[in-house]
Amino acid sequence: MTSALGPVLSAEEWTAVVLSLKVATVAVAASLPLGIWVATVLARSRLPGLWLLNALVHLPLILPPVVTGYALLLTFGRRGWVGQFLDQWFGFTFAFQWTGAALAAAVMSFPLMVRSIRLAIEAVDPKLEQAASTLGASRIAVFLTVTLPLIAPGVIAGMIVAFAKAMGEFGATITFVSNIPGRTQTLPSAIYAFLQVPGGEVQAARLAGVSVIIAVGALVASEVIARRVAKRIGGQ
Repeated sequence: MTSALGPVLSAEEWTAVVLSLKVATVAVAASLPLGIWVATVLARSRLPGLWLLNALVHLPLILPPVVTGYALLLTFGRRGWVGQFLDQWFGFTFAFQWTGAALAAAVMSFPLMVRSIRLAIEAVDPKLEQAASTLGASRIAVFLTVTLPLIAPGVIAGMIVAFAKAMGEFGATITFVSNIPGRTQTLPSAIYAFLQVPGGEVQAARLAGVSVIIAVGALVASEVIARRVAKRIGGQ
C-alpha cells in the first residue's frame, strides 16, 4: 500500500491516512468487548429502565457531533473530572492527542457496532443456550461456545461498520483534539484543512478518493467475511 500510494500522496497526506487507520483500528478494538457486553444486555436482559441504557448508547447518533466532542472535552480534557484524574495520577491525557481521536471515533461508532451485534444476538434461538445450560455449562461457557460463534457474522459486520464510521469521523474529533498535523489530523480533518487553503482542492480530492476506497473496501470485506463465517457455521 505504501509503494502504491507513496508516489501519489505527499508525506503530509500519507501521515493523515496512516493516522486514520491507526485511530479507527484502536477505536474498534478498544470498544469491541464493551460493545458485545452492552449488546448482550440490551438483547437478553429484562431489567427495568433498560430503555435508558439504549438511549445513552444511541445518543451520539442523535446529537450533533460537535456536542459530543464538547462533552468529551469537558469530561476527558485536562480540566475535566476524568481527564484531570488521569493526568495527575497516571500522566495520561486524551485531549489534543491521537488517543483522544481514537476515543472520539469509538464513541461515535459505538452505536452502530452495538446495533449490529444486538440484532445478531436477538436472532439466536434462546433454546440453544438453554440446552447448553441444562448440560451444566456456565453462562460464560454458554456465551463463548454457543452464542458467540452464532453471532460471529454480526460481530464482524459491526466491527467493519464501526471501522468505516471511525475513519470518517470529523465533528467530535476536531472539537475534542483539534486538527494538529502529524498528531490528531485524520483524513476528514486533513481534507477540511486542504479545502481552507487556496489551491488545496487537488490534495483534498486525493484524500477523498482514498477515503472512498477504504470505505468501499471495508464494506466489501465485511460482506465477504460475514458470509464465509455464516457458511462455516451453517456447515457445522
